This record gives sequence, structure tokens and C-alpha cells, in this order.
Amino acid sequence: MQMNSPRDLNAETGPADEAEDFDDFAESFATKPEERIQRSLFGEILDWMLVPLLLLWPMSIAITYLVAKSIANTPFDRALDDNVIVVAQQVRMVNGKVVSQLSGAARDVLRADDIDNVYFQVVGPQGEHIDGDRDLPPPPPVEDKVLAGSVQFRNDVMRGADVRIAYTYLDLRRNRGQRAQAQEPQTVLVQVAETLDKRAHLANDIIKGVILPQFIILPVALALVWFALSRGLSPLAELQARIRARRPDDLSPIDSGQVPEEISPLVRSLNEMLERLSQSIEMQKRFIADAAHQMKTPLAGMRMQSELALRQTNQEEIHRSLEQLSKSSQTATRLVNQLLALARAENQTPESKPFVPVELSELARNAVHDWVQASFAHRIDLGFEQPGYPIMVNGNPVMLREMLSNLIDNALRYTPAGGTVTVRVRANAADEQAILEVEDTGPGIPMAERAHVFERFYRILGSHVEGSGLGLSIVREIAQQHEATIDIFSNPHSHDPKLPGCLIRVTLRMVQRPEFIEDIG
Repeated sequence: MQMNSPRDLNAETGPADEAEDFDDFAESFATKPEERIQRSLFGEILDWMLVPLLLLWPMSIAITYLVAKSIANTPFDRALDDNVIVVAQQVRMVNGKVVSQLSGAARDVLRADDIDNVYFQVVGPQGEHIDGDRDLPPPPPVEDKVLAGSVQFRNDVMRGADVRIAYTYLDLRRNRGQRAQAQEPQTVLVQVAETLDKRAHLANDIIKGVILPQFIILPVALALVWFALSRGLSPLAELQARIRARRPDDLSPIDSGQVPEEISPLVRSLNEMLERLSQSIEMQKRFIADAAHQMKTPLAGMRMQSELALRQTNQEEIHRSLEQLSKSSQTATRLVNQLLALARAENQTPESKPFVPVELSELARNAVHDWVQASFAHRIDLGFEQPGYPIMVNGNPVMLREMLSNLIDNALRYTPAGGTVTVRVRANAADEQAILEVEDTGPGIPMAERAHVFERFYRILGSHVEGSGLGLSIVREIAQQHEATIDIFSNPHSHDPKLPGCLIRVTLRMVQRPEFIEDIG
């Protein structure tokens, strides 16, 4: 694997200004949420209940009408069937001629109907008209008169009106012998028809009897649905009233014993959120208290040095006091910048600042350039090692650079003059991991302290290096946002027992695995 070790980096580039633009910092807190239209749960449930009901109601009316027509057709068809049989019984074969013996009284009874018009017809074997109405439409042709002896029904039109027709074919041969000797079947068509007015009236009466009560039942059902929803959602209103009645600082759990079973998961989720919020507020209070405590020292020093300078008349003493004042000011400025960086890192989310592909080697090389001048001031050899191929990761480039800058700053502060600090970028092809390492030749971090150095304001006892104890906390927050892991080791290249050195490794996931990566895990 090709490795570059450019320790003679361009010294003209100075350290990057630690103070970030406050507008960018405030932007992470003031992200304007998208306006969403609030929807009523009551209205939502009401819609899902009433819309199907209102859609099914006309369907129910249509189905009821069809059923009513079927019910109305049954008795009238049965009456038509009886009429056809009565007429058929009066048809005889007399002297080889088909005659209808239907009397006048029988005709009057057959046609006696105050609402419907009734028609009948008798047609001979040769299609000759025997009796009844001549203009009654004939039935469709039937092969070999297979329907002889059975009554069939059909709908047709007569004199511009819809009619229901019952018809049958009669075989007038008296016995089987005659039927066997006859070459042609002696079949007679008998039809009886009636208009559909009575059927329509009966169907309408059935529809009215079924639908009219529905006009009364439907409003009652709507009122009952409204009342049931109001009663069913009343626990939500009571829960809302109880929450509104709380004091602003009351983060105690909500009693879930007074809510329905369906709302209990929501209440449990709210209680879990309140618990997390309480912990977050406690952490913020502790953070503010620790920050205020840390700010006291540089501010007290600045105040003391300024008062001392005001009382001095000797120029050398005044100059010395101003130097101490400048140093305290730098310490306070660094502390404020790191507090802002930590707050920004904690409030950074992929949604507020979407991750983009980042070439890790280029980002690390630019970060190292920013610290070349500081390494000269500390008389420390600052080096950079990278592979000969790009290593792509998904992340926020500003936050990743902030993380690496804090690691380099921490290494430079704890490495004595004449030591070395090496920033290294490499890849683990087997696990598709990108590895970022910062290695120094300082006093190292004892094994017992490695679990605590990422805590806020934590300082190892006995270390006399100036610092706020926030650098590694910032590193941890940014690493967690990028789902990266952090490991601390002793420097494997250090041979001084008194200065075992430290190697901090940050492992990220690569976006893609180049084909030519060697497995160096």
C-alpha cells in the first residue's frame, strides 16, 4: 500500500479560527418546521364511519328495489301461469280443426282488471289466428317445440307499453298412437299478457315501506354515531385537560390508570419522553453549572490582572499583567468556542444538515494544514499519512473536520516539545471501514481513565496542561452522529516507558469499496 508522509507541510497556513459564524450555529437551532395542516381525530373517525354509510345507503335502496321487483313479479307470474292454463284448457281439436271454447263470461273475467290491460291469444299449428288479440307479439322460435306443455315467461312490448307474457305450446293429439302416426306435431300456441302497472305499484309500495323508515333511522343513526364518538373520545379531552393543568416544571409521569387501554401506549410513550426530557434538562443544568464554574477561573484571572495593571506604574509590571490578561482571554475564548462547538455537535442531526459523500484523506490533509503553524510553536513534528486511493465516507464535512481538529489539538497539547504527532488515514477492506487515527508521543492515557476522558470537563489528575476538558466530548458527539466508533490505545511506535504515547482511532463506514484496496485491517 502506498503511503505518503508529508511532514514538511506548507508552514504559511495558520491555524483555523476556532470561532464559527454564529448565524450557522443559530441556524441549527432555528430550523423552521414545515407547516402541516392539523387534522381532527373526531372528524377523521366520523368521515371513515359516515362516508361508507352514505355510500352504502343508495346501494341498499337499489338492492331493495331489485328485491322488491322480484317479490312483486312472483305472485303476478303465478296468476299469469293460471290464466294460461285456463285458456289452454278451453282449446280443443274439433273435426280436425282447432277451436277455442272460451265463453264470453270467461273472457270478461280474464280481462277484468282495473289497473293492468290483459291480452290473450291462441295461434294454430299453421300460425293461423284462432282467438284473442292478433297483435300480441309471438315468442322466439323454439326447436321441435321442446317447451310443449310447460309455461314460459318473457318481457315484451305491445301497443307501446311494456308487458309480461306467459305462453305455452299445446299438443292436441289425443293419444300416443295418434302422436306416433302424425307426421307433424299438432301444437297450438297460447299466450296471456298483462301490462306492468300493478307490479310497479307493488314494488313502489314495498320500496316506500322499506325506505321511508330509513329516512327516520338514518338521522338517528348519525346522531348516535356523533354521540358515541364524543363519548369515546372524552378520555382524550380529559387527558388534555390534566396535562394543561400541570405546572410548567412538572415532568412527573402521567397516570395511565385513568385512560382507556388504546390510549395507554400513547401515555407510556409520553412518560418515556418526559423522562428523557427530564434527563436532558438535568444534563443541561449540570452543563451550564460546569460551564459557569469553568468560566470563573479565566474571568477571575482577567479581572485580577486588569486591576493589578491599573495599580502598577512600572511599565514592565504593566506589560507582564497585560500578557497574563491576554493569556486568560485566550483561555476564555477557547472555552467559549468549545462550548459552542459542543452545543452545535449535540444539536446536529442528519435532517438539519444532510450527510454528503466526503473524501476522508482530503479532509484530513486540510485539517492538518491548519495546525502546522501551531505545531511549529510547540516544536512538535506534525505528520500526515494517507493511502494512494480515495476513501469515501458519508458525513457532515464541517463536523468531521471539527472532530479531527479537536483530536489534533489534544495531541499537540499533551505531547512534549520534540515529540511527534501523526494523523493517519487508512482503510480496512475486509469490513469496508474507513479508519482515522491520531497518534502522539505524549504521556498517554491510563487504562483506568480511558472510559472517562470523553466526559464533559473531565481532566486527568496530575496533568498540568491547560485545557477545558471538552475536546474529547466534542469528538464523541460527532462520532456518535456518524455512527462511528472510538478506540484508545497506547502508541505502538513509542519506545519510551515514561512517554507511552496515545493512539485514538475513529472507525467510520465507507460509502463504497474501491477494487484496488488492500486488506490492511
